[in-house]
Amino acid sequence: MIWAFCALAYLLGSIPFGLIVAKVYGADLRSKGSGNIGATNALRVIGKKAGALTLLGDMLKGATAVLIALNFAGYEAGVIAAGAAVIGHDFPVFAKLKGGKGVATSLGALLALEPYIGIACLSIWVIAFLALRISSVGALAAFTALPIMVLILKSFNYPLIILSFFLAFMIFIKHRENIRRIIKGEEKGFSRK
Repeated sequence: MIWAFCALAYLLGSIPFGLIVAKVYGADLRSKGSGNIGATNALRVIGKKAGALTLLGDMLKGATAVLIALNFAGYEAGVIAAGAAVIGHDFPVFAKLKGGKGVATSLGALLALEPYIGIACLSIWVIAFLALRISSVGALAAFTALPIMVLILKSFNYPLIILSFFLAFMIFIKHRENIRRIIKGEEKGFSRK
């Protein structure tokens, strides 16, 4: 039963909202900007509205996957669905396994699974982004903090602890090129306009 929700979560996570939004605007995110299909590249390549729509779509698919599993199969199914949705986003079956970096989908899943922790993660991302204007720094800060918050606040919730480390691991793996550029001082940010 749980694996059926896991499969559904993966399929939901695989919906490439960035590509869909870009197509509406007559653009191809894969051939422009960073080549990533996530909200940051949609924002850079197309503009604020496209970035916001991509962000919202990616967050909603993570949240939807978790809420379906939670309501029909319980908490542990919700945890597994969160991980499966992020895997779907990162390696989408509908986009030749070439997906985004999983930040928005992870945040959406966390907001549905553990709202206070999700809000805390989102807040850290926003604060770090506003301070430095670099999206990847916000993501890395938020998901570095995630396992620490979970260990402090939910120390006996082992499924959530495992999920928090998994999400952090996936964020760092998908941002490895960003990390190299940050170290070299070459990571692109957004202007304050």
